[in-house]
Amino acid sequence: MTDVIVVGSGIAGLTAALHAAERGCHVTVVTKGALADTNTRWAQGGIAAVTATDDTVASHVADTVTAGVGLNDSAAVQTLVSEGPDRIAELVRRGVAFDRAADGDFARGLEAAHARPRVLHAGGDATGAAIQAALGAAVRSAGIEMREHTTVRDLMVAGGRVVGVEVETDGVRRRLTADAVILATGGAGQLYSHTTNPVSATGDGIAAALRAGAAVADLEFVQFHPTALAIGDTFLVSEAVRGDGATLIDDDGRRFAFDAHPDGELAPRDVVARANARAMAAQGGRPVRLDATGLGAERLARRFPTIDAAVRARGLDWSREPIPVTPAAHYLMGGVVTDLDGRTTVPGLYAVGETARTGVHGANRLASNSLLEGAVFGARAGEAAATDTAWPRVEAPAAIALPLVPAAADAPAFSRARLQELMWRHAGLVRHDAGLRHAVGILAAWVADARPRSAEDAGLLLLSQHVVAAALARTDSIGAHFRSDDGDPAVASLPATEALAC
Repeated sequence: MTDVIVVGSGIAGLTAALHAAERGCHVTVVTKGALADTNTRWAQGGIAAVTATDDTVASHVADTVTAGVGLNDSAAVQTLVSEGPDRIAELVRRGVAFDRAADGDFARGLEAAHARPRVLHAGGDATGAAIQAALGAAVRSAGIEMREHTTVRDLMVAGGRVVGVEVETDGVRRRLTADAVILATGGAGQLYSHTTNPVSATGDGIAAALRAGAAVADLEFVQFHPTALAIGDTFLVSEAVRGDGATLIDDDGRRFAFDAHPDGELAPRDVVARANARAMAAQGGRPVRLDATGLGAERLARRFPTIDAAVRARGLDWSREPIPVTPAAHYLMGGVVTDLDGRTTVPGLYAVGETARTGVHGANRLASNSLLEGAVFGARAGEAAATDTAWPRVEAPAAIALPLVPAAADAPAFSRARLQELMWRHAGLVRHDAGLRHAVGILAAWVADARPRSAEDAGLLLLSQHVVAAALARTDSIGAHFRSDDGDPAVASLPATEALAC
């Protein structure tokens, strides 16, 4: 019997686990929190797929490539979109109750950069929670072994192949051997001081893969969501709110997003996020406003119950007044290089979901393609892990070397907060050559400091070096990677923390 370890318990990991188990594997899911402590659970907007008779695979493919500014891998995009309907049907079979229209068909939302309404949702804005609950129940029913509150400290490599993981539970370390390891640990929003991601999103899988010698790519492409609440703890306000008609306005009440793109608030996320940043810079760093008053209190509460509760908990009535919003780190398009079945450049090691870089997103992810990615490529990786008898060559872009620069003599003592602030200021929504080089020196000083730090912090520090190196290497602006030395001084002047400390 093939032993498979899946690290992570979101849609990508649990889908992989189920598909491997259904093909006769002994599967163990390892997750550092509880089963449901995932990015998936927080996903609000929905899952994009072609399920309507007046929609087409070609249209969804075109929208994905347009949002990705043409840097997408065409085979990956075709796989994602063409296999999407089957994965939606699978989720329905596993118990996900997507919202329905009056005629019984799926209720479909429109989101930014989609030509058609094709985004399915559940519980209004609780799609991720519904998927997480259904897959969690399916995994438990399947008898898959679960190891919750267990941290993977490192991958075990022997003879050039990954053969298991070293884990820690309640301070006790042990080794778990396996024929295949599937990394599904999500992204790395905690690289930044302002993020929509939960505290668990520390890039553990990517860091472990780097230490094992796996290739990574596209780490310069970090998506910043345009609309996070700018009061209290960072909280995502879904793209779907703008898809339903909400608008972005500045202090003068003007809809400024059309200055950046003819689609205004429904332009690709990187465009809208920078439009928000420009408007904020022009008004001294104060947040812009999301005006959803035209939707009415009843629709806001029914269609977006989670967001409605969060907004009202902050003392705001968004049915009567626009609410303050600002960009925040949201999604990592790059990651561990894989083929279409999740195989990495290290035999025995697979990666799926936000941990992986299939090339499907190019320079900028299309809204609501992330859950679809987890479902499609999670299924493919689970099946491959169950059936692989040989390891084909996995092609990877040329590696980007870490810059060799002296450690900064004036670097402050390391802390996660200082790392996050450094990345926000110099490798965030807007990058600049001088700022990136400054960050390289600070990071080098922190790496040279041998004082002990947590496994998460060590991983974040390693990943930061690679993100900054990738941002330095790509000197042109494209998609989510924006260089202010490529021309846009207004965005470059946006205050960092000050703009978000409201």
